[in-house]
Amino acid sequence: MIDEARLNDLLGRFVTDLGATLHAGNMVIGHRLGLYRALADGPATAEQLAVRTGCAPRYIVEWLRGQAAGGYVTVDTDTEVYRLDDEQAFALTDPDNGVYLPGAFLFALGTLRAEPQLTEAFRSGAGVGWHEHHDDVFVGCEEFFRPGYVANLVAGWIPALDGVEAKLVDGGTVADVGCGLGASSVLLAQSYPSARVRGSDYHARSIELARARAAEAGVGDRVEFEVAGADAFTAPAVDLVTTFDCLHDMGDPVGAARHIRTSLADDGTWMIVEPFAGNTLAETLSPVGRAYYSFSTFLCVPNALSQPGGRALGAQAGEGAIREITTEAGFTRFRRVATTPFNLVYEARP
Repeated sequence: MIDEARLNDLLGRFVTDLGATLHAGNMVIGHRLGLYRALADGPATAEQLAVRTGCAPRYIVEWLRGQAAGGYVTVDTDTEVYRLDDEQAFALTDPDNGVYLPGAFLFALGTLRAEPQLTEAFRSGAGVGWHEHHDDVFVGCEEFFRPGYVANLVAGWIPALDGVEAKLVDGGTVADVGCGLGASSVLLAQSYPSARVRGSDYHARSIELARARAAEAGVGDRVEFEVAGADAFTAPAVDLVTTFDCLHDMGDPVGAARHIRTSLADDGTWMIVEPFAGNTLAETLSPVGRAYYSFSTFLCVPNALSQPGGRALGAQAGEGAIREITTEAGFTRFRRVATTPFNLVYEARP
């Protein structure tokens, strides 16, 4: 027998999710066309914002009304003048802030482009490699995670590691494994000018973009990049190995961890940054867990299944699983050093 109250509760969640799904597309449009940045210049009607951005007014009307309905812009309903309050402007206009929301939606929409391949993979059990996804996945992934790195990497994560910051200040060496578009590599080089950083990733297109971004940031002479998997990068006897939100994507994370261990100096450190997750299913049944499970279904698990090894941890592996990987690889010391709403950070040492 249908419980009407429970059905209405489900319908309420459905309406919220349907609006959010379509909002993602509108947010990416705002991101690509600079609509949020233009609105941050000052309050505007739809017609005024259309003039500022060179867009068609009728589209801007519908876009703004939808943004206001979702709480992403503020409107005076009597005059229909729109504006961004300080918090909205902070989160929607500057990718160098510690919070930047549009990148996450670019990441999500790029991810969903692979639905046909994933539907077939569900039937066959085959993997879908990271390199098989749309370019928006690579760019969006960086824009999703980079603000957290900007806010926390130098301010909190590196100082939390035992003795690592002093080594980097004095000219230590870093291997940034699975570096993607190089956001973390560039941040490390900018923050520790005497250090040498070598980024690596199996995805050639990402490495191409990483080299370009390092050059644009003025650190191309101190950051090197190579196309190599986590079990094959070349960086012997380094002071610090970093893996940012990528260990759980690997088909053979233990093999990667063993290579990392042999690449470290005797007193070296491996900093493992992973998505926030609890150790039990109940601990992951949260809004953050839901988002990560969704990304993991489309990206993390399929990528791991596309590689040798067959160990698909997924984005909600949790601390216990990561500790187990390091132990199997021969690391003897492991501890959690930092926590954010989206990440857990661990230190592993030989």
